[in-house]
Amino acid sequence: MDRTELADFLRRRREQLQPAAVGLAAGARRRTPGLRRDEVALLAGMSTDYYTRLEQARGPRPSTQVLAALARALRLTDSERDHLYHLTGHQPPARGGDAHVSPGLLHVLTKLDDTPACVISDLGEILVQNRIHALLFEDFSHRRGLDRCIPWLWFTAPGHRDRFPEPDRNAMSHKHVADLRATAARRAGDADITELVARLRSASAEFERLWHEHEVGTGAEQVKRVAHPEVGVLELICDPLLTPSATRHLLVYYPKPGTDTQDKLDLLRVIGTQALSS
Repeated sequence: MDRTELADFLRRRREQLQPAAVGLAAGARRRTPGLRRDEVALLAGMSTDYYTRLEQARGPRPSTQVLAALARALRLTDSERDHLYHLTGHQPPARGGDAHVSPGLLHVLTKLDDTPACVISDLGEILVQNRIHALLFEDFSHRRGLDRCIPWLWFTAPGHRDRFPEPDRNAMSHKHVADLRATAARRAGDADITELVARLRSASAEFERLWHEHEVGTGAEQVKRVAHPEVGVLELICDPLLTPSATRHLLVYYPKPGTDTQDKLDLLRVIGTQALSS
């Protein structure tokens, strides 16, 4: 691991990244160009002290999970992401099957401040989400590993289904399995999809039963009802926008016409995470 080169690379990329590019206010008292260290740490989901030590060439060797988070926080291109891995002595993951999100997708997500949106992998892993998406569903920034994966939570954590009306849950189970079936066929033999399916089949009898039905997902837009505990049921059209490699989806949720969902989204933006009952 080249700590000196890593420190220089992180510092220069941080100084080149403007606050507006990541949805932050510039503020009136910025004494240095680009982002502050605490802002990068916040975006990457790590402590400011840990990130500071990396920039000062005295930190431990980062894990691949930390590197993926830094690549997203600093809006690195694929080539820059690979360079980051090389500097730390890690082999860069194959492009298309990792957790990297392109700067373009992150830029679009930053601009969608009044529309629930997230970037999700073809395994159903929430890679990054905007604030209104986190308020509508939950904040995934603190989740790690399989607990960032929607199908895994759906079939192994029963409480995850509480945000969806009970009459809709059977159809959603079918869709989760059908989408994974399509991914497994398209990326046959890839370790990540093979492991996820194997663990789901072992952990959930429901998943195992549906897997044998061999339904295949289409990825088309769908109407999704979300039962939020504070604002009630919202009816949203979920429109997946594919990247060229089809391993990333930008999911955009917009109100179904003729419903009161927009009013409820506006209320949700105001109340944030506070409970109306309080």
